Amino acid sequence: MDYIADLHTHSPYSRATSPEGTLSGLAGWARVKGIQVIGTGDFTHPGWYRRIREELAPAEPGLFRLKDEGTIVSPLAGVAPAPTPVRFLLSAEISSIYKRHGAVRKVHNLLYVPDFASVERLNATLAGIGNIESDGRPILGLDSRDLLEIVLAQAPEGFLVPAHIWTPWFSLFGSRSGFDTVEACFGDLAPHVFALETGLSSDPDMNRLVSGLDRFALISNSDCHSPSKLGREANLFSTDLSFFALREAIRGNRRDTFRGTVEFFPEEGKYHADGHRACHVCLNPPETRRLGLACPVCGKPLTVGVLHRVMELADREEPLYREDSPRVFSLIPLPEVLGEILGVGPASKKVMELYGRTIARFGSEFDLLLHTPPDEIRQASPILGEAVERMRSGRVIRKPGFDGEFGVIRLFGEGEIERLDGQGSLFGDGSKVRAARKKETGALTLPALAEVRDGAGHSPATTGGPNPEQAVAIASGSRHILVTAGPGTGKTYTLTQRMTALLAAGQDPGRMAAITFTIKAADEVRERLLKLVGSAGERVFVGTFHQFCLHGLRRSAPGLAVVGPESRERLLKRLFP
Repeated sequence: MDYIADLHTHSPYSRATSPEGTLSGLAGWARVKGIQVIGTGDFTHPGWYRRIREELAPAEPGLFRLKDEGTIVSPLAGVAPAPTPVRFLLSAEISSIYKRHGAVRKVHNLLYVPDFASVERLNATLAGIGNIESDGRPILGLDSRDLLEIVLAQAPEGFLVPAHIWTPWFSLFGSRSGFDTVEACFGDLAPHVFALETGLSSDPDMNRLVSGLDRFALISNSDCHSPSKLGREANLFSTDLSFFALREAIRGNRRDTFRGTVEFFPEEGKYHADGHRACHVCLNPPETRRLGLACPVCGKPLTVGVLHRVMELADREEPLYREDSPRVFSLIPLPEVLGEILGVGPASKKVMELYGRTIARFGSEFDLLLHTPPDEIRQASPILGEAVERMRSGRVIRKPGFDGEFGVIRLFGEGEIERLDGQGSLFGDGSKVRAARKKETGALTLPALAEVRDGAGHSPATTGGPNPEQAVAIASGSRHILVTAGPGTGKTYTLTQRMTALLAAGQDPGRMAAITFTIKAADEVRERLLKLVGSAGERVFVGTFHQFCLHGLRRSAPGLAVVGPESRERLLKRLFP
């Protein structure tokens, strides 16, 4: 059968992850996206593994299903995607930090196994090496070669895949802490590695410039920290539905069984180009080399990006593929496409409402982006049909990401959306199309006030930047600020811009917290902050009052879990029979 698999996810037990990333939450988004197989992620964490054991049951060989599929709820209000089967594959990610050849190496590796017994043997071994309870992605002082040896001994049917292999800080080929070859990393056990994960900032065209990677399959996954990001990269298979068939399809690396990969346009990845985010400097590799790897503004070392690193190791001018190589599909996540058309953020309420209507009409996100003929899409929306056709043909406008800041991929030039959509609506049902807003940036030097009240009621949506009251709040040096404003006046904008300003001023993100009333509001704040500051925002706590309290409690009891209504009922009956 043909199916789509995303084999790199994270649970709520990993840092900077959404509490909605439960097994049922992942399954709900998988149906929306059109994904049939998902990696569980984080099986090394005792708390998450307990939930895996409690909530999953064996299905096809080496795969698992939810015991109670009635717990799968659509994440889109009023939209019920087709109840397609969703399977889970046991997976985990290990962060190995160790010294080799006089240098500190920081390499992330993915582990895949077919059964609970293998997980338990691996976890027992790894727990003897380091703390596997502190994070869903544990940090161990374990050489990658030795980790592979443990996998081969304790889970002989499993396999290891180096994760996001070009990321500068934590990867096999990372410019800051990696190796130049797979063999240098894994030594005598390198023949047991048969696949590599390319990561968001590179694609197969870039990887196939390096002849040393010819023998490896290239897989792509979302590495999602929130279930809504599931499938931003994924793998396409045509095999029996089983762990072993999937593994052999990857090992064989032929188009008849491993159909292809869904990729980000690599420029959208947050480490594609070279640069220094603090100084707003983004450079291509020749410019970086001319500058001697130093920032032209502050003189500090630049973060050397994925493109630069690939070019260092490349020994070809053009990528080389076999005739039966898996295909490559470069796509933009549908919320980003709709956000560009509407001129608002991809996580905004308007986009999510329209996203729900689009899924209801076309079945799933991947059905629309990969399979639906553009003319059929145009019958519902001429501008969306044009967007999908441009995306599939690679006719996009690219602004590369750098030093932890995501890039921007656009489908339309200035004024095109207004010209193309003469009817003034996206689906002919009143959902208005607007030209994308321009965002003004600049230094804020207004005096600080102890209290700011919104008198004008203007928001960034109408002014293109902060209004005077917002600018005062953003730049204030006071310890206590009260922003009093009504709905839709830009409170979230002001909050995220203030956090951005504090981070730019050198404040420790680990000592910052943004606390909201609802999970939805927290998700919006988190998404906006990550777009503005990149990886620095991952260390800022963003969540509800309840999440903040649970986060504090878990410092002393990492395995602490919130009990649901059924568990609470059982506990009360046991205590008070």
